[in-house]
Order: sequence, then C-alpha cells, then structure tokens
Amino acid sequence: MESLDELPWNVHKEGVIVGIFKAGQVEYDDEINVIHELIKTFLYILTIALLIFLIWNYVGCRSEVIGHSMEETLYDGESVWLDKITYRFQEPARYDIVVFPYQGSETNFIKRIIGLPGETIYIDPEGRIYIGTEETLYIEADGSIHNEAEQLEEDYGREVIQEGKRGIAEEPLTLGADEYFVMGDNRNNSQDSRYETVGPISKDILEGRVAFRLWPLNVFGNVDKKEK
Repeated sequence: MESLDELPWNVHKEGVIVGIFKAGQVEYDDEINVIHELIKTFLYILTIALLIFLIWNYVGCRSEVIGHSMEETLYDGESVWLDKITYRFQEPARYDIVVFPYQGSETNFIKRIIGLPGETIYIDPEGRIYIGTEETLYIEADGSIHNEAEQLEEDYGREVIQEGKRGIAEEPLTLGADEYFVMGDNRNNSQDSRYETVGPISKDILEGRVAFRLWPLNVFGNVDKKEK
C-alpha cells in the first residue's frame, strides 16, 4: 500500500481539497442550524408577546382593587379579573362593576353601574335612589321635585347615602344616550358620578367589567357583597 507521500501529486492535492470542502460544509451546516434555531426562538417569543398583547388589550387582565369605595363587595388589595371583551358584543347592564380611567389619567376607578342611558336619576334627602324619566322626575316651577319614579331596590350600598353626599343627583339628572351613572358600594366614601369631577361616564371609556375575584382564594370567583 502506498503512503500518502508516495501517491501521485494530483491525487494528494484532490484529497486535501475534498477534505477541506467537507470540513467547510460541516461548519456551514452548523451555522445554518444555529440561524434556524435563532429564527424559531425569535418567532416563538414574538408569538407569545403577541398573544399577551391581544389578551391584555382585548380579552382581559388582572386588576387590583385600591381603596375602600367598593366595600363591602370588594376590599383594598383584592385582585379581580377584568373582562374586556363582553362590551364589544353587548351593552353594559345595571349593577355591573366596571373599571374606567379617571379624567383620562392612568388612575383607574372601579364602580358599580346604577343608571343607564336615557334614564333620569334622583337621590332624595333620605338617601333613596330613584330611577325614572324626564316625565316622571323633574323640577317644578316652584323649585320642588316632581317624583313619580320608582325607587331603586338594591342592597349593594354599604349604608344609606347621607344628605351631603347626594352630589349632582340631589336634583333629577337625565343621562345622555351613551352615559352611565356609577357609584361605589361604599356610598358615603366614594368619588363617583355624583360629583362633577367624575360625572356620568360614556361606554367608550370603560376598560371592562369585573367578571370574578382572583384573590383572596377563599372567595375566588365570588363578587357578591360580603362582610369582612
């Protein structure tokens, strides 16, 4: 058997070239595999980020309750799931708990819907809430309140509304075609539609409705009024 040195020059040269080519091909294939893996990883991360974005902005997200205005239904520090998709297909309903930004800021308020578009709202000196129309609730020529509306029968309020807490609803207030009147369940400790700084809110600023409670776990899923 001939040694490598004894092989003809052209055979020796071709063998070296083939070896170099094969080594180069292996390195090239490795680089291609690395690039493929990087692309797959990038696409995976991009897909996850896109799903998170879509869920957060269009489906729902976790929201933390800050403050005491919704006691005794929701308490400070509790977490809830905010449903952002329902109102794309149906109108907000009375007693829904909703989240909306305060005066266009990054601060969100959480309140309960009491009055619906087109309704007239009135809170009498005894703290009773009335829901009617412009025909059943209005101010007489002598300044008195004409009230043939029905009293709202609900037990979400923590206590009776004090006379000084009636706000703009101390006189009949008729809502616009896309306006909702919201209040906190802690009626005497809530900044809500009764005050001009908040007022009636429109549907287009609603972030969503509270679907269920996430935390604490002992009341997971329950958003009914509760004592603590």
